[in-house]
Amino acid sequence: MKSGRLLSILLLLQTRGRVPARELADRLEVSVRTVYRDVEALSAAGVPVYAERGRHGGIELLAGFRTDVTGLTADESRALFILAAQGAHAALGLDEALGSALRKVMAALPAPHRPAAEETSRRILVDATRWKGGPRRAVDLQVPQDAVFADRRLRLRYRHSGERETRTYTVDPYGLVSKAGVWYLVADRRARPRLFRADRVRSATVLDDPVRRRPGVELADAWEVLRRQVEERTGGLDVTVRVRRERLDMFLRLNAGHLAALPDDAGTGEWVTVRLSYGVVREARQLLPYADQVEVLSPPEVREELAAAAASVMRLYRPAAVGGP
Repeated sequence: MKSGRLLSILLLLQTRGRVPARELADRLEVSVRTVYRDVEALSAAGVPVYAERGRHGGIELLAGFRTDVTGLTADESRALFILAAQGAHAALGLDEALGSALRKVMAALPAPHRPAAEETSRRILVDATRWKGGPRRAVDLQVPQDAVFADRRLRLRYRHSGERETRTYTVDPYGLVSKAGVWYLVADRRARPRLFRADRVRSATVLDDPVRRRPGVELADAWEVLRRQVEERTGGLDVTVRVRRERLDMFLRLNAGHLAALPDDAGTGEWVTVRLSYGVVREARQLLPYADQVEVLSPPEVREELAAAAASVMRLYRPAAVGGP
């Protein structure tokens, strides 16, 4: 709608200052000609906005002009108050600031929308943590935050999964990402994107050296590359199992990261065939806890691995033989 587009232009100009017409057009997904028509409409409505042509030109509000925009819709009001339930603010030390900001937004909302916004904050709860996630190491994001916002390099002492000793890295941070309740630092190391779990950082120091990010790369760009690397990592070992139907939903949920494909099942039999993908044979040992609820059909080396592991468990728990006199 044109009214929403005019409001978007006004907000962008208030926060950004001078903005090229082409950039406004790209952000709003309209033509440059439409942007200029919208600017004329704003000017006719009394908004002191003007455009300058040329290489360094753009569209700008008259210096010092500000307006309190309270034209939020009911859905926009609800969306803002759902932010309070995201859970990421506490780790960043912003819980108090968020509460203060929402109170200010509430005061600025059109009166008809205030009850709906209050109701949303009481009726919608977003909990980003997983079920039975267990205790987690406390995460201190203050130093990484300082480096990110000061555009400084960061020195980390970091312990990788499965390693006892820490390693030291000097990195160029792009920012912090919260993924399913877990915080990650996204940074370049030697001009290559790297992902560091915040709870594995043993110490962090902000350096005096300015950050050396790759030109044109933003946090979202680096995160997308790293996310794809994790999600599209091929296992290399295809494993076919059969799962008892009454355990299928739980099995699929707990092994989602190893599913090669969703099972194509429309039957009613006792067993359902599922295809999995693992990196190495030994990794398939995580199927042992399912006992007789899951059977490996192929390949043979995985069946042999699980049989050997089960025999080892039996030996561990077999009662010791009592010696004779």
